[in-house]
Amino acid sequence: MANPGKILDVRPRYVLPGGELEVLCEDFLPERGGAFSCRVDGKACRITSSSSKRLVVIVPDEFSDHIVAEVQLSVGKGDEEAFSNAVELQIAGTLADEMHIVANPAVDPSDDAIIVTRSGSRGQRLENTIYRIETSGFLDELPDPVLNPTGIAFGPDGKMYVTARADGEVWVVNVNGNNSIYASGLGIATGIAFDSEGVLFVGDRSGTIYDVIGDEHGEVFANLEASVAAYHMAFGPDGRLYVSAPGLSSSDAIYAIDRDGIPTTFFRGLGRPQGIAFDADGNLYIAACYRGRHGIVQITPDGTSAELFLGGNNIVGLCFARNGDMIVATNDTVYSLPVGIKGTLL
Repeated sequence: MANPGKILDVRPRYVLPGGELEVLCEDFLPERGGAFSCRVDGKACRITSSSSKRLVVIVPDEFSDHIVAEVQLSVGKGDEEAFSNAVELQIAGTLADEMHIVANPAVDPSDDAIIVTRSGSRGQRLENTIYRIETSGFLDELPDPVLNPTGIAFGPDGKMYVTARADGEVWVVNVNGNNSIYASGLGIATGIAFDSEGVLFVGDRSGTIYDVIGDEHGEVFANLEASVAAYHMAFGPDGRLYVSAPGLSSSDAIYAIDRDGIPTTFFRGLGRPQGIAFDADGNLYIAACYRGRHGIVQITPDGTSAELFLGGNNIVGLCFARNGDMIVATNDTVYSLPVGIKGTLL
């Protein structure tokens, strides 16, 4: 006899529209050749694999607002359709689309606006390349474009610093225009981060991390393997610089670089690891593929354990807002999700 069974858990509990979801269950027994489904907020998911204990499904991509949805299994159809219990799932809401984002978004500490880019292909000149998403939801174009903006960081002076990978420069970006070059000669400048003492670090994806003190070219701080895309960088609460260098492997690493510029492997086993952020407890969050599943991966402070925190495709970066929201950027869309996590800004 057909049985919709019981849902024990859904993993992860946070997803983007179109993200993959694992449904753990017991006694899910559709009739041979009979109808069965998994539904999120009443909408049917595409099922990629199923058994009596586990289903893997794709959440419909038609959601645009944040929603706490119910996940249910069903067997049969029409008047004979039977449903399982319901388990809650949070789906992220869309903030902006039609972007071209290649790294983490950033939060302006002065007013909590979210900064994102329309980066373009290398050397492509666009009329507008940097945008502010105001807390009201309004999308504001900054008037003075930067060629191929990549990494964004706010300095201790409150100013916005942006890497321009085409020319190996760091720009100081003013929301009213009149941007200025802060440093140059930095190779294919991608990753950017400030340490707790206000020193700027820039990652040249060809294999070099620079420290930049004052308006100068920068000195070599560390060397890493080159990346096919970009370096993504963030300082951890322990004072080390954490760097991802996405390659073509399914077992790429996150590196931790100490104050002497010596790198060690913090965690290995990720596919295409990209943007990095930390919470106040020292957990690291990274956009990556882990054990065949795409999304945001949470890694413990000691680097010994990891799990998928949020499911989603084509994610390139993330950051945390002051109100506890996680801001997630895919290559063309920015999402928000109230996860109640306090992030760090170092």
